[in-house]
Amino acid sequence: MSALAETSLSEAIPRRAWTGWHVAAGLTAFLALLPVLTLTAEATRGSAGLWSHLAGTVLLSALADTMTLLIGVGLIAGCLGVSLAWLVTAYDFPGRRLLEWSLLLPLAVPTYIVAYAYLDILHPIGAVQGAIRWSLGYAGPRDFRLPDVRSLTGCVLLLSLVLYPYVYLTTRAMFLTQSANLCDAARTLGMPRRQLFRRVALPLARPAIAVGVSLALMEALNDVGASEFLGVRTLTVSIYTTWITRSDLAGAAQIALLLLVIVVALVSFERWARHRQGYAAGARSRPMAPVEYRGFRGAGLLVLGSLPVCLGFAVPAGYLAVEAFKRWQFAGLSPRLVDEALNTILYAGGATVLTLVAGVTAAFALRLSSGRLSPLFYRLSTIGYAMPGTVVAIGVLLVVAPFDRFIDGTAKQWFGVSTGLLFIGSGAALVYAYAVRFLAITAGSADAGLARVPRSLDDAARTLGCTAGGALRAVHLPLTRTSLSAGALLVFVDCVKELPATLLLRPLNFETFATHLYGEAARGTYEEASIAALAIVAVGILPVVVLSRIGRGA
Repeated sequence: MSALAETSLSEAIPRRAWTGWHVAAGLTAFLALLPVLTLTAEATRGSAGLWSHLAGTVLLSALADTMTLLIGVGLIAGCLGVSLAWLVTAYDFPGRRLLEWSLLLPLAVPTYIVAYAYLDILHPIGAVQGAIRWSLGYAGPRDFRLPDVRSLTGCVLLLSLVLYPYVYLTTRAMFLTQSANLCDAARTLGMPRRQLFRRVALPLARPAIAVGVSLALMEALNDVGASEFLGVRTLTVSIYTTWITRSDLAGAAQIALLLLVIVVALVSFERWARHRQGYAAGARSRPMAPVEYRGFRGAGLLVLGSLPVCLGFAVPAGYLAVEAFKRWQFAGLSPRLVDEALNTILYAGGATVLTLVAGVTAAFALRLSSGRLSPLFYRLSTIGYAMPGTVVAIGVLLVVAPFDRFIDGTAKQWFGVSTGLLFIGSGAALVYAYAVRFLAITAGSADAGLARVPRSLDDAARTLGCTAGGALRAVHLPLTRTSLSAGALLVFVDCVKELPATLLLRPLNFETFATHLYGEAARGTYEEASIAALAIVAVGILPVVVLSRIGRGA
């Protein structure tokens, strides 16, 4: 069928039955945007003197620590990610294929777990520093001790070891798409091979590097546990302490608004970098052939590339495994851990289902519409992923708290019964926060899957009298099942690992693996929560497997 005939067919069939999806997409966008709107209103409604008070007591030092942390993580994670991406792309050595996917393993370990593990591993009276003092002939910690990991420098290094895979993933994808013809042309013009990286590959990969660094920095901004326990007072930590410790919700909202401005700047930078991404390549382009190294040089490259994996994953995961085994031998499996596992699975699973439905709604409405409204709804629906969990949590609290008060007041007036904090006490607010935070993942997965479904199938379904919902169930969902499953898995794992929003919105006497670990770390008893931490790491390996399969084109 010609393009003109397809257009005439689409115009001839009424589309009013399809507009319900646009209304649903608009409602999804409104609910995702509502926490931001209420947060902004609460922050601007605060007294003018509060800004000056916060600036004198909190903002300046927190902003300085935050910017230093972002600069340090950006530089170190960027250099690590780019170097490792070039290593496994431009060189072939024994173990390279194993290293390609194992470099993603640090993503399985949340930043706060790495911080807790290294605080114990590198303790002045711990086994590591004790072995170093013994080998150097020192008697005790007073004679020799390593620099304290509980510092801004330690926080930068540890976060960089966990977050470099974001840069590695995007940069390696760009290196793999770069044509060998460009490198051959450069070599023909007399350029030495050692300069190909600096003068050809690196300039072409700058947009991808910017995207990866932006993702790493947004994850660093979202961190609460690692920064707090390493003694770094970032804006995110300041939001948490201002709200929880000082019971100052207005002040926390104003700090959150400042943090949101920084996030918007990072997102704008990422969009600008991605907008400029792209270069022309011939239809017969071929990937760059790696240089083969064997023997000592190949082994040296393998060891060099394995160091970030060892420091960012193997060491903390191995430590947790040992401590979990000791704890299991000493006290067995606590019934408390079973309750925490059920809580974690129940709320993460509920949020995954809600997020999946909302993401499919936003993406499907985008597919059905050729106007400007559905793309706007889609973008607004995905705004939450760029916001730290603390910002989302405050916004959600400001949304649901009035509803809780209204329902409680109405129940007292009509029935003489108090419902209490219905949304917050039941955990519905926490599920809502999870959905707002991670809706971008399922929406992106649904959009990517739908993009591979031919438009002719939509027209065929409508010609046969199928409704939009019927076409989605019979045609689109079966064809996008793999993409939606991957997105749902990523959302589930992110909900399991999410700490800031869970800490701030969990009901009373409610614990997940993440909050249990945070509580034990606050008391200095990391080993008590080692089983919970190991469970989080085990769950976190699942998206690494998915990403590695995508990277291999599986």
